[in-house]
Amino acid sequence: MQKTKITEMGRLSTEQFRQAQKMPLTVVLDNVRSFHNVGAVFRTSDAYRVERILLCGLTACPPSAEIHKTALGAEDAVSWQHFEETLDAVALLRKEGYRIFSVEQAHGSTPLQELTLAPDGKYAIILGHEVHGVQQAVVDASDGCLELPQYGTKHSLNVSVTAGIVIWEFARQLLIQHPIDK
Repeated sequence: MQKTKITEMGRLSTEQFRQAQKMPLTVVLDNVRSFHNVGAVFRTSDAYRVERILLCGLTACPPSAEIHKTALGAEDAVSWQHFEETLDAVALLRKEGYRIFSVEQAHGSTPLQELTLAPDGKYAIILGHEVHGVQQAVVDASDGCLELPQYGTKHSLNVSVTAGIVIWEFARQLLIQHPIDK
């Protein structure tokens, strides 16, 4: 088996990406401290054509060498906006008709593997601070919580790892089962 060369992959240019149809998913980062986590979320969002990222509170914004180190230029392709308060981002999403999920361990949360998405829906996921998670007021303003079942000794995953898993599940249901134009 021969590895595929980058030139054989047919990837979009940054401009082509900006013009391409996107998955109807907005990612919200609620006070994510690590520049590297922010960069990794940009890179995953690029890979699955997430429509935008809303960077809230103390979450770092491009341009940043630290974000670029993990985003590898995805911060130039994926649309983003900064909000001082996460609840303002949630209010905008609600006004735009999004179904909003905080990714958080909570009473009554939906295990990710039980999530069923409507192919014509618009969705937002909120990922929180590396230690404190999603703010309780933001959880309260969400339509529900998604939780990743875990079976080891630790009670959480790195926020960028969690983002990758959750974005993949949305892509599996929204892009793979209902392909968008390439």
